[in-house]
Amino acid sequence: MPAIEDKDYKKNQCLAITGHRKLSIDFDKDKLKEVFIRKISQGYNTFLIGMAIGFDTECFNVLLELKKEYIIKIIACVPCENQDKNFSEKQKKEYKSLLKKADKVIILQKEYTVDCMFKRNRFMVDNCAFVLAYLIENKGGTKYTVDYAVKKGVKVEIFN
Repeated sequence: MPAIEDKDYKKNQCLAITGHRKLSIDFDKDKLKEVFIRKISQGYNTFLIGMAIGFDTECFNVLLELKKEYIIKIIACVPCENQDKNFSEKQKKEYKSLLKKADKVIILQKEYTVDCMFKRNRFMVDNCAFVLAYLIENKGGTKYTVDYAVKKGVKVEIFN
């Protein structure tokens, strides 16, 4: 696994984001912004995002807004080079735009494999002190990531 090579990176100031692709009807972007402001005030200044559609994208956009007021970094953690292969054209366009706006892009492996998303999620948990999770279904990659974080002793907050 690649390392986070950044002279300012400190694991204890790093927060990883995980969440479902589908957002509930009552998803509140303003509350998400409030959570990030609270976490920034607690000393988190580096944000690891897995670059999936849904919660990851919403978080990235909120963090971009907050970069205008706070000194924070967004690190895009891409599981494989062609992660956007099955995205719609609109999603691909937004994905590529967000990658350009990231402070750093870490591509974990060249080709897609059945476990590359899990490797990405473990990489993010292993390199952070806190996980913010949008977990509304007790299954899938988000549930796996939350369970992995708990097992590793990483603090987790569920955003619903």
